[in-house]
Amino acid sequence: MFKLSNIYYEFRRIWKAISLFFIISGPGLVVMIADNDAGGITTYAATGAKYGYHLIWFLLLLIPVAYYVQEMTVRLGAVTKRGHGEAIFAGFGAFWGWFSLIDLLFVNWLTLVTEFIGMTSALRIFGIPPWLTVIVICIVMLIMVVQGRYWTWEKLAILFCFVNLIYIPGAFIVNPSVHDIIHDGFMPHMPPGGFTNDLFFFIMANIGTTIAPWMLFFQQSAVVDKGTKEKEIPWGKVDTFVGSIVTVVVAIFIVIVTGTILLGVNVDDAAQASLMLMKTHKYAGVFMAIGLFDAGFLGAVCISLASSWALGEVFGWAHSLNNKVREAPWFYGFYFVSLITAGCVVLIPKAPLVLITLFVQVVAVTLLPAALVFLILLLNNKKTMGEYTNSLWQNIVTCTIVVLIVILSTLYGMSALFPDMFK
Repeated sequence: MFKLSNIYYEFRRIWKAISLFFIISGPGLVVMIADNDAGGITTYAATGAKYGYHLIWFLLLLIPVAYYVQEMTVRLGAVTKRGHGEAIFAGFGAFWGWFSLIDLLFVNWLTLVTEFIGMTSALRIFGIPPWLTVIVICIVMLIMVVQGRYWTWEKLAILFCFVNLIYIPGAFIVNPSVHDIIHDGFMPHMPPGGFTNDLFFFIMANIGTTIAPWMLFFQQSAVVDKGTKEKEIPWGKVDTFVGSIVTVVVAIFIVIVTGTILLGVNVDDAAQASLMLMKTHKYAGVFMAIGLFDAGFLGAVCISLASSWALGEVFGWAHSLNNKVREAPWFYGFYFVSLITAGCVVLIPKAPLVLITLFVQVVAVTLLPAALVFLILLLNNKKTMGEYTNSLWQNIVTCTIVVLIVILSTLYGMSALFPDMFK
């Protein structure tokens, strides 16, 4: 009886902790899983088709990288009660504030186009025309945000996050070799062919799709809009860490699917990969298409909100999901206009959609170092951050990340100018 009572109270304690986590969690899970957007799905699918399981170990390294970058936004938002755009204006002045904001809006809009590319491509597989996809999606996304409660929006977004896990059963369907995954995937090594321009491109693309400037703006603004308090920062860190693990695990399962079935095949986009998979594993291909649509949907919602939040912070507009439309017309208006204009680009005949997708990934990783430097400097302001200032270890880790990305970005630019550089 004593043991049963102990088990019961331990179960109650654990259940209470889990319930509290799901109440407080949200921004970290949403931003990290939404980071597996349409462009990300294409990148992972192409990585698996090109290199099989040989870059799984590299993807695992991105878990701590993503976590250490994003958890800083949790602390900064909870302590300052400012979004990232507002924090940069306050900390570095108008010049750097406008520089960051213009960069963000430009890259976000281009990235939004890639999300519509993914969604329309995915639903075209099921016979749904792109124009209908754009109209319905814009209406659904508008309904999600205009209901006037951040909490409701967040829980709806988390439901779509669960759909992103569809790649996991998809990997089991293709029956991969566990031995090959462990042997080829988890031991750090150079893939067959060594270090080439192609390998370097895929490394850059995977970094660019795992950490992007919009994520910094989105999570910090979401933390502020949610009303996260300083005492809840530890829960926010757990939320972000869990999200970091989930996003990389999903990426690995995508690599396993295409690395098992499509190894050696040139994959230009995830929709193409879905159609190829359907020829031999129907449900794996269907799961890939559903996941691609969901990824584009999540990415589009979060990216458009990141832009609207940033504009609202800078111009002093009402910019909370807790506001009704009549209370924040500019906030909701910009959100909807950005969706409509990005969706219309996809409908332009012969628009260079593949080129736009590749361009976005490269630009995102190129602009990332500047965004990270601002973030690190803000987190080292003792007057603002107090006890939540970056520790020595956090500065070492985050500065190392910035230096590595700067080096990789520079090398990538050199490889573009000199194509034979890594041959």
